[in-house]
Amino acid sequence: MDAVWVKMYEAAKAVLAPRTISEYVTAGDVSAAVLSKSGRIYTGVCIDTCSTLGICAERNAVFNMITNGEHEIARVLCIPPNDGKGAPCGACRELMVQLMPQSYKDIEIMLDYSADKVITLGELTPEWWIDY
Repeated sequence: MDAVWVKMYEAAKAVLAPRTISEYVTAGDVSAAVLSKSGRIYTGVCIDTCSTLGICAERNAVFNMITNGEHEIARVLCIPPNDGKGAPCGACRELMVQLMPQSYKDIEIMLDYSADKVITLGELTPEWWIDY
């Protein structure tokens, strides 16, 4: 495993903190780290609500990156409840595709941290609507 993935995992782990915000909102059950093309790491946590107002950790991290003036993603890592195994949901994939329509296929996604299993968004999303 290369050192950048380790730094990303540590950054995501640092914000992973499940908590109840109110009787309607929880946060922090899932965390994510996004590596921008410039090499900066941005983090985010999931925010779950009793309606559809919540957000996934990956999109939250991407929005953090955009808030800080960047928009090109190199890598994405998520720590879901099953200890770092899983792929971004369809909404997260869609955001990354629309954000980088010419190069989204090159974004690296950590599927399983303990097994060091990485896949590209192009492999994960081979036939997306934007390509047609």
